[in-house]
Amino acid sequence: MTQVFINGARDETNVREFDTLDSSIQELIRAANEARNNAYCPYSNFAVGAALRTSDGAIYTGCNIENGAYAASICAERTAAVKAISEGKRDFVACAVVAQQDTGFTTPCGVCRQFLAEFVTAGKDIPLYAARPSNLPLRVLCTSVLQLLPNGFTFHNGK
Repeated sequence: MTQVFINGARDETNVREFDTLDSSIQELIRAANEARNNAYCPYSNFAVGAALRTSDGAIYTGCNIENGAYAASICAERTAAVKAISEGKRDFVACAVVAQQDTGFTTPCGVCRQFLAEFVTAGKDIPLYAARPSNLPLRVLCTSVLQLLPNGFTFHNGK
């Protein structure tokens, strides 16, 4: 078995073969892969696609959209979430991210992790699946928002 490194750490326990995943997860990963085709990334040439499933079964997709003023760029995960939120959906049940890397998997950046963590409800994490675009079979990192951001910021208003 090939060693898998995620953010520099060895991790084989959370990696699964695509064809062993539930069909709803496969559908989500395919949607993220398709969204990746719409990425606007002339500066980094690093296309990313994301897909979020809401509690009603709807899938919202997004891609990264770069801008010459880097702070104005938006990641694929936040694009998908903003599309869902703007349509009144806030109960996310799963997320998939697809991007090309030679080694390891692309997981959400810190801003996206914190953004998604905002919508983790008490006792209910959001599963997250990271994959590379490739011909099947492919391998998938199976993790969650809270595994990636165990001590995220929470706003306390003094009450």
